[in-house]
Parts: sequence; structure tokens; C-alpha cells
Amino acid sequence: MSAITPGVIAAHQLTEPEYRKIVDILGREPNITELGIFSVMWSEHCSYKSSRVHLKKLPTRSKLVLQGPGENAGIIDIGGGFAIAFKIESHNHPSFIEPFQGAATGVGGILRDIFTMGARPIAVMDSLRFGMLDDPETGARNRRILEGVVSGIAHYGNCFGVPTIGGETIFEKSYDGNPLVNVFALGVFKTGEIFYGKAEGIGNPVIYVGAKTGRDGIHGASMASAEFTEESHEKRPNVQVGDPFMEKLLLEACLEAMRTGAIVGIQDMGAAGLTCSTCEMGSRAGTGIEIDLALVPQRAAGMTPYEIMLSESQERMLLVAEKGREEEVFAVFRKWGLDAVAIGQVTGDGILRVRDHGVVVAEIPNRELADEAPVYHRPHTTPLRDVPMEAPAFTSASLTGDLERLVASADVCSKRWIWEQYDFMVRTNTIQGPGGDAAIVRIKESGTSIAMALDGNGRYTYLSPREGARLAVAECCRNLSVVGAVPVAATNCLNFGNPERPEIMSQLVEAIEGIAEACQHFETPITGGNVSLYNETLGVPIYPTPVLGIVGLMKTTHPVTIDFKNPGRTVMLVGGLGATDETRFGGTQYAKVILDRLWGLPPALDMEYEKKVQAAVREIVLAGLAESAHDLSDGGLAVALAKASFGTTRMGADISIPAGLRPELALFHEAPSRVLLSTAKPEEVERIALDHGVEAVRIGVTMKEVLRIAGNCNTWIDVPVDRLRETWEGGLKALLHV
Repeated sequence: MSAITPGVIAAHQLTEPEYRKIVDILGREPNITELGIFSVMWSEHCSYKSSRVHLKKLPTRSKLVLQGPGENAGIIDIGGGFAIAFKIESHNHPSFIEPFQGAATGVGGILRDIFTMGARPIAVMDSLRFGMLDDPETGARNRRILEGVVSGIAHYGNCFGVPTIGGETIFEKSYDGNPLVNVFALGVFKTGEIFYGKAEGIGNPVIYVGAKTGRDGIHGASMASAEFTEESHEKRPNVQVGDPFMEKLLLEACLEAMRTGAIVGIQDMGAAGLTCSTCEMGSRAGTGIEIDLALVPQRAAGMTPYEIMLSESQERMLLVAEKGREEEVFAVFRKWGLDAVAIGQVTGDGILRVRDHGVVVAEIPNRELADEAPVYHRPHTTPLRDVPMEAPAFTSASLTGDLERLVASADVCSKRWIWEQYDFMVRTNTIQGPGGDAAIVRIKESGTSIAMALDGNGRYTYLSPREGARLAVAECCRNLSVVGAVPVAATNCLNFGNPERPEIMSQLVEAIEGIAEACQHFETPITGGNVSLYNETLGVPIYPTPVLGIVGLMKTTHPVTIDFKNPGRTVMLVGGLGATDETRFGGTQYAKVILDRLWGLPPALDMEYEKKVQAAVREIVLAGLAESAHDLSDGGLAVALAKASFGTTRMGADISIPAGLRPELALFHEAPSRVLLSTAKPEEVERIALDHGVEAVRIGVTMKEVLRIAGNCNTWIDVPVDRLRETWEGGLKALLHV
């Protein structure tokens, strides 16, 4: 009688039709080890079975793209014989169950994705989402999760020796039971030193390197492909445990081994561990792999084949070396004090054959396992939303008070408490770190710098998935343009709820199509990324949250920063004052913090006008005409002016808004395609803006110590810069009770 009962199938999160397909592939019933192998490789996390058909809509090519989706990381040519590899990944579910290790191993995993390509990691960024910190019922748990996640990111990045140079941190009720931890990493290498995860060369040895295999992380990929329930805390053993010091050794050993010329292919043992690395390397090369688990270094006694194949123990890689050159590889890893053991060989039959002490315990075709998971055309209807379209009646009691509440709010306030825990200057390549519109690192060897930014807005995407996704791409590109960089390529992390619900699937489809439209328009092809589904707890989904990571190229120079520098400079809005439609005000920070409401649609985006504004701003910045520059996003004009006043010079501004505009909308709406800058040469700025067909409006002058904003013959806001900055700096600490 078969041990594979309906209950066992369900426990592996496989459906009956999926099980029948497995039986058809094998021509027989699978054993329990084979079932476990299929369950992780056909999980949503590994196979993208709900999203794959739609991901094909994304643009993936340009003259700079050397490697698009399908490998461990995307690669673009940055000139001078150098390339960069970059990618974003999620570690959402593990970070809810065990915040410190969940976040730490998220950093470790994305770093391995970079150096398995042959690139040395030089930068990390993170995009984080948590529940509300001041919620009477869940605030304490949310604070614990935030503190654990930040500590985990800091611990792994700092110990490994890679700078964490920027990101974003957002708080919404929808993330109470399901935080989002998205981590981006970028590395650099020469264009002739790229390695791929292919098991080529029949008879070549398959070599296991790095840490020993334990029981941590078993079924981690499957756990990340299911909703949370009241029993989710019991999944703590599914969360991996990381060792950043060993990963640092692994990095150096891998890069040195690659330089020997003996390495044919290399793959990180990430999600699904040894299973994923073996079958994917074989599938990409059209070969088979045969291994014996008795040869796998193990740190736990009595591990079964099932446990060894599904373990997601960290800091492990799988190599394929040229036959006869094994000793060159072993010597390198011995030097670094790491295990390196030949556990099998490449075969010509296309089969993943797993032995245990010589006895075959699994035989599965590589291609079917790695690439033939079911692809679902899931039904999708109207996107989920339960908010009104029309704006409620509202009038501010105190515009100054509103601004003070906004700069102290969780989304807008200073995140210094977070980023001060990160070493963002290690390796001395950081030109601009946390706190700017974009982070910048220099590539010393080429004289080039790379700017990078992360952005996403779940509120906007909830109101309109397509428009919210387009706005995320636009803002990311704008953040790069503000520092003078040309956006060239993107990666994305798509965080959504249960795709088996048509209204959630619709959010995903609309968002992907919105990203595709915007990335095509802004010429930023998607080179890879991650899809994280089933982000919901007890049936309550997160806001749909596509996060974009976009990189830009620029010459190495001193960056333009947000803060005003000198008194008497003209303050301008390149792009104009923007629209003031109340229907498109309901997703703003003002609506969230001051009104505690959500309604309508996100701000309207004219992509062609946005592109012109970005081109104008880049030219202004590169011409040295902007003493400061900052894009308008969360909180609108008033918050942008406040942040520009928070520099060391205590420089505020005297601003006059044209007559006829409603103050709440003029100050706090978040219309895109606008950049705030200060300049000593406003005529030159206006000339460049005119050349590009965009507005450049003079709205005031910088002055010491006070931010004053007037409109309609009234003073709307009048506040000392020091008081406003103190409120902004103390916002997160007050919410964390630290």
C-alpha cells in the first residue's frame, strides 16, 4: 500500500491534479523523498505557477542587458569592461515567524544570488513594511517584529562587510500579520568573468561547498507559498539560521575558485536547497546530475534523504568543475576553512538521480521538475477595493499642526534609528547613503557611479493596481534623475495575497501590466526579481505591494542632496504645481495621518510629461545649477520643503503659493512629475525646462531658521526649522518607545 495518502499530498501543499501529473511524469507513484522534492520545486515560491504567464508581459531587453530573467541575478553592462549584477528578493513569511533570522537569512540569500554570478557584492538596500506601531492590540508585536528585522539585517550585512545604503520603511494596518522584508543587492565584476548556474560537461564532478547541512529550513519554500494561520508560530523550524562570517569566507573562496578557471557552473543552494541547485543546474544545461547523499557534509545525526534534499541550511553552494581539476577547487576551499566535497557527477540522461549510500532514493527528470510545474491561468475579476470614490468633506484646523503631525508620522519621519544600525560606509564606495532620494556607490575601477532606489506604494496600488504600479516605476526613476543618474534597468518584488482569490489575482495582473507599460516607457527593462504570494493572515490580505528596484548610471561626482544650502536662493518646482483633484487625494499621507481615510484613485501620471521632467532635472543637475533637489512624493510640497530645511545650515524658506489653490491640496497632494530645487540661477533652470517642454515655477526663496508658506493672502504655515526637525527626528523613537 502506498504511503502517499491524500492527507500526505495535502500536507505537501500539492493538489490532486498536481499529484496525478507527478505520477504521469514518473510513470509510477513517487516515494516520500520524491514527493518532497516535487512539493518544493512546484511550490508557488519556486515555480511561479500563478504568475509566470503574466510575467512574460514585462520588457526584459535593452542594449545594456547582458542577462535577463532566468538566472540568479540580472546583469547589465556599465561600460569600461565592467558589469553589475543586481536583484531583489523577499523573505516575508520567515520574518514574521522569526524576525531576526528571517531578515538575516534574507540578506544572506540575496548576497549569494549576486556572488554566484561571479560579482562581488558592494551594496544592499531594503524595502520594509510593518503593521502600525501604535495600534493598541498589535502595536507591541509590530514593534518586536520591526526591531528583530532591523537587527537581523544589520547583523548579517555588517558582519559580512557589505554596506546597507538605503531603502524604505512603511507602516500600514494590512501588514499587521504579514510584514514584508524585501532585500536588494548589487555587485560588480568584469564582463568577461560572468558565471552561470549550468551543469555542463558529462562526467564533470558536482562539488558541494560551504556550511554543513542541518535540519533548519526544511519546507521553507512551501511555507512561503501558503497563508498564515493561527498555527504559524509552530513553523519556526522552517526558518533558516544564518552565519554571516561563514558567508564572507564562502564569498572569498568562490571568487578565488572562479579565478582558477576550473569552475564550469555554480549555483546557490537557496530556496529548496540541494534540490533546487541540482535540478536547476541540470535543466539549464540539458543534462542530468547524480549525487550520493552519504557524501554530503552534515551537522545533524541520522538525517533522512528527505531532510537532506529539502534542508535550506544557509551558506552553501553547488559547483560543477572540470574533470581532473577537482584538487584546484578543493585547495581553495581548504585555504578558507570550508567543506568542499565531490558528491556526484554530471550525466547525459537528463535525470536527477539521488542515492543514499549507493541506493537510489529518487529518480526524476530534471527538466520536468525544474521547468514543467503546472502553469495556472487563474481567473481574475475586478481588483479588490472597498473604499468610496468620492472625497469626504474636510477642512484643516491648523495647517502648521498638520505638517508637524505628518513629519512625526511613521511613514514620513526620520528613519535614522534604523539606518544608524547599518554600516553604510564599509568598503569606502558609498557616495550617498541612507536619507537621500537615491543611494550612490562608485565603481572605482571605471570612474562610473551607480545610483539605486527602491519604491512601492501599497495604498496607491490598492486604489488602482495598474496606476499604483506605474507610479512606483515613475518615482523610482525620478529619484535617480534627481541625483543626475540615467535610469537603465530594474528588478521587482511582487508582494500580493492569495492568487486563488480572483480579486487578488486581478491585483497582480493589473500591477504587472502597469509595470510593463511604465518600464517600457522609461526604458528600464526588468532583468529579474521575485514574486511573493499568499501574503495574508486568517484571510486578511496585505495591500498589493509591488516594489521596484531601479539602477541608474552617472559619472562619479559629489551628489546633489535634498537640503537647502544658502540663503537667498530661488526655490523652484520643476514640473509645476501639479493637479489638485480631490478624488486623487485619498491615498496621500495627509488622508492617512490627518483624516484617517482612504478613497478615490492615486495621483494621475502622464508618463510622457514625467519623462520630460526627469530629462530636464538631469540636465539641470549635471549643469551644476541645482544647489539642492528633492522629488515630491509622500506628504507633497509641504513635507518636501520641510525635509529640505533639515540640513546642517538650518536653512528654511519663504514660500508663496499662487492664488486660488485650496491650501490642503496645494500643500499636501502628491501629484507626480515634480521636483523641488534651490538655485542661484533661476533663469538657466527655466531655460532648460522650457527646452524640455515642462514648467519651472518660482515659488520662493531660502532663508535662515524658519519655514513660512503663504497663499491666498494668508500665512498657511509658519514654524521654526529647529522645532520641525526635532519633531521629525523623534517620530520613530516615540512610536518605538525608545
